[in-house]
Amino acid sequence: MSTTESRLTTQDDTSTATPSGSPWTDQAVKETLEDYTLRFAPRSYRRWTPTVVATTALGGIAYMADFSIGAGIGLAHGTGNALVAIAVAAVVIFITGFPLAYYAARYNIDLDLITRGSGFGYYGSVLTSVIFASFTFIFFALEGSIMAQGLRLGLGLPLWLGYLVSTLMVIPLVIYGMKALSKLQVWTTPVWLLLMVAPLLYLVVTDPGSVDRFLAYAGTDGDGALDPASVLLGAGVCLSLIAQIGEQIDYLRFMPPKTEANKRAWWTAVITAGPGWVVLGALKQAIGVFLAVYVLAEVGPAAAPEPIQQFRGAFDTMMPSWLVIPLAVVLVVISQIKINVTNAYSGSLAWTNSFTRVTGRYPGRMVFVLVNLGFALVLMEADMFSFLNDILGFYSNCAIAWVVTVATDILVNKYLLKLSPHAPEFRRGMLYAVNPVGVVAFMAASGLSIAVYFDLLGDTLQPYSPVAAALIAFVLTPLMAVVTRGRYYLRRTDDGIDEPLLDTDGNPSAVTYDCHVCHQSYERPDLTACRTHQAVVCSLCLSTDRAGDHVLPAQPPAA
Repeated sequence: MSTTESRLTTQDDTSTATPSGSPWTDQAVKETLEDYTLRFAPRSYRRWTPTVVATTALGGIAYMADFSIGAGIGLAHGTGNALVAIAVAAVVIFITGFPLAYYAARYNIDLDLITRGSGFGYYGSVLTSVIFASFTFIFFALEGSIMAQGLRLGLGLPLWLGYLVSTLMVIPLVIYGMKALSKLQVWTTPVWLLLMVAPLLYLVVTDPGSVDRFLAYAGTDGDGALDPASVLLGAGVCLSLIAQIGEQIDYLRFMPPKTEANKRAWWTAVITAGPGWVVLGALKQAIGVFLAVYVLAEVGPAAAPEPIQQFRGAFDTMMPSWLVIPLAVVLVVISQIKINVTNAYSGSLAWTNSFTRVTGRYPGRMVFVLVNLGFALVLMEADMFSFLNDILGFYSNCAIAWVVTVATDILVNKYLLKLSPHAPEFRRGMLYAVNPVGVVAFMAASGLSIAVYFDLLGDTLQPYSPVAAALIAFVLTPLMAVVTRGRYYLRRTDDGIDEPLLDTDGNPSAVTYDCHVCHQSYERPDLTACRTHQAVVCSLCLSTDRAGDHVLPAQPPAA
């Protein structure tokens, strides 16, 4: 197999070329070159410093849902149980998020592409793409509901209209990719931090009794004593956020190559913006408990979990009354915009990725932006906020099963058992359609934990459904790898290109080749040899090759 190495080009250079493939390929190539959706992010596009990437990624966790989640747990189970539940969930999220964040930053691929080569196979990971897409529209709906509550309090808009406004205002912002999102997140983060932190500090300093009331709050379902069932029920709700690492990864895949010169900044950014997001998330949940207890007597248990009511009460202690509601509304609106552009963006990637793989057609990412927003709007109009904990408690079982399966495959199957290929693989033809290692582990863990959640295995076990999801996934993933001897990870070990996949520093190679289908220039990790031509073809053209003409055949097993 001989190919011609082409000059290294930047994204701006390649975006002007004219693709020449099928209509689906043409449309996909034109659109995905904005921020390399559905594919490997090349070095020529990744021009941001580790600090900018981390700041952009952390800007996406400015959501207000944490305050509601923490408040709901605290009001039901008491402060002590809530704080322990938040801490338990944070530890699990950090541990499982670390290997995923590392792989994304090191190899510059998103969580779906990581999942394909970490136990699920090329089509098997469609299951988890749908799980992740569901995460984005559930949390879009939650944030949109919070914004609608703010608009009702500040402007008198009815909730149904507030839901519509919070949905439509995101569309112009999410049309563009990483370039636009990075500017939005960097410029709005200081204002958001100031509005969130200042009233809390003022409250603690001027009213020390508020801390005592917060710590002593016993909740509506107990006497304030630590109770394992209450802790695990609360942790299950918090663990619904475990899939947030997918949105962090949508930014971390743009990290620059790791070198000796930047390794300290690189690791700091990966840890901080990867699994480290949960530190700020846990703090926000604890603050949500504090603020809910603070405003409980004034607004009642039904309204106390609403962030707009929490911050209205906090602002009321430190500024003139005429300024309280406008500032609370500004905080809620900024937070909603910061997170929901990410939810809409990441959700559109997940839906598009799944649809393109299954059908071989690429209808355009904006189609799935609208699909995702449509799902979210339906949830909002159905008043999902009133049964928030039930939705999150159910969803967390699937999310935990997925993330723990992929994290275990990386940590155990790749590094300890060495049954899973060390370098991630995502290209069609290189992977089996379905890998039973991840698919079986995920299906068993999610199915059994959902059965536990719905009391099908007895009331006593019901609080332990998140534990069941995590433990089953953790045990079955290496067990399935041993049983199958790792033979379903790679359909081929040779992609037909002589150039090494990684450079001497272990980073993805920056050497470029021209795809003979779309005539665009791509870096080495995004290509394979073509089955029918003495040329190479890019990963997205392989995905839209409905006839499979360019897909390499399976490699016969070694003798």
